Amino acid sequence: MIFRSQLPKEQLLQAVPLLISHLQAESTVEHTYAAHALERLFTMRGPNNSTLITAAEMAPFTEQLLNNLFKALALPGSAENEYIMKAIMRSFSLLQEAIVPYIPTLIGQLTHKLLLVSKNPSKPHFNHYLFESLCLSVRITCKANSATVSSFEEALFPVFTEILQNDVQEFLPYVFQVMSLLLEIHANSIPSSYMALFPHLLQPALWERTGNIPPLVRLLQAYLEKGSATIAGSAADKIPGLLGVFQKLIASKANDHQGFYLLNSIIEHMPPESIIQYRKQIFILLFQRLQSSKTTKFIKSFLVFVNLYCVKYGAIALQEIFDSIQPKMFGMVLEKIIIPEVQKVSGAVEKKICAVGITKVLTECPAMMDTEYTKLWTPLLQALIGLFELPEDDSIPDDEHFIDIEDTPGYQTAFSQLAFAGKKEHDPIGDAVGNPKILLAQSLHKLSTACPGKGSIDAEHQSECRSPPVPAGLLTSSHRAVGLKLM
Repeated sequence: MIFRSQLPKEQLLQAVPLLISHLQAESTVEHTYAAHALERLFTMRGPNNSTLITAAEMAPFTEQLLNNLFKALALPGSAENEYIMKAIMRSFSLLQEAIVPYIPTLIGQLTHKLLLVSKNPSKPHFNHYLFESLCLSVRITCKANSATVSSFEEALFPVFTEILQNDVQEFLPYVFQVMSLLLEIHANSIPSSYMALFPHLLQPALWERTGNIPPLVRLLQAYLEKGSATIAGSAADKIPGLLGVFQKLIASKANDHQGFYLLNSIIEHMPPESIIQYRKQIFILLFQRLQSSKTTKFIKSFLVFVNLYCVKYGAIALQEIFDSIQPKMFGMVLEKIIIPEVQKVSGAVEKKICAVGITKVLTECPAMMDTEYTKLWTPLLQALIGLFELPEDDSIPDDEHFIDIEDTPGYQTAFSQLAFAGKKEHDPIGDAVGNPKILLAQSLHKLSTACPGKGSIDAEHQSECRSPPVPAGLLTSSHRAVGLKLM
């Protein structure tokens, strides 16, 4: 293990079957070091940054490797040996589809182990690698055949139910992540087993623990993505329950971004008629938070939400809902928040949402053409061009195989992000808009054809953009006092 990088690959490959046989040694030290050495060899990088040892080179040893690793967990003193479980996780990650034939046996052993350790969780690293191994089993098998997701649910749900019923706090964030992974694999429908659980996920007690919040939000997003019609068509208390969670999260500086994740999914996926009565209240809540404690993180999330709303419901609807809360508020939001702050938005998808939303405001909102809002047209276009021109760095390493717990930014005692439960970044606009710059050019051309003189920055508009600033308070005193109850 220590000299692995000094040894030629041929010798490492010769050592692999010898190390595998040492996994059967009765000595705890011996089989632990054998597992640790194998795990370290499997993370070594080759010349093209992939694993030095390939799945194909491991093919002759795959069955023996898996057998001996699981047998080692049965040896005295190693029932919760984190080095063995980490070696199991890394072996799954390296072997990929080569483990599929063994999954029915392996998943039974993993779920049995999970049931045992859930009685008295005492080894955090062991438990983490156990859940990572479960996630890898699901991902690898369902990638080959998505229909197999139901067999994983049959195996895992009884154990998960017991963990949830017994409120095993250490395991709840993990269970929520694995459930999200399973639900995201389904086609656009939610099995009844998930819907039965849905009301319990809205219980206030679950949201009191900070470690539950990120995985619970992701799980609710999966529910909204796969079953918004089912949620909207079922008992009427579900939408107020979701909005109650949003209200709680949005009030917290630490978790307000999670509140926006949930809100964005509600706006994107829920049928418009199911939330129409709540929309104005949602905006009032957001303005109250802006008034009481405005942070950069909140502003960035707010900008993405406002523009997503515009993309979903149209620029006229956005202008009307702002102005229904307070006269001329649409102009205040443009001048005090969107124009000066939009360049702070980071992330390719977030920038795309803002670009498409602002393009719609510029070219599809009549109030921008012939009211007092017209003076904001040019500054808004300039802000959008600034958004396009900002340098962007969204490089995230794809090779999750090499991630250790200690390297994972989400790792803390309260919540451990599972690297292999990772969620793909979601683009709510998708293929409807390929390139926002092209959309802007096309929309401006269409606008200038319909309204001659619009669609370009000219000297007259340059002078218009120097308007007096709006007073500091975003809301009038009468609106600050609006009390809202969504729970």
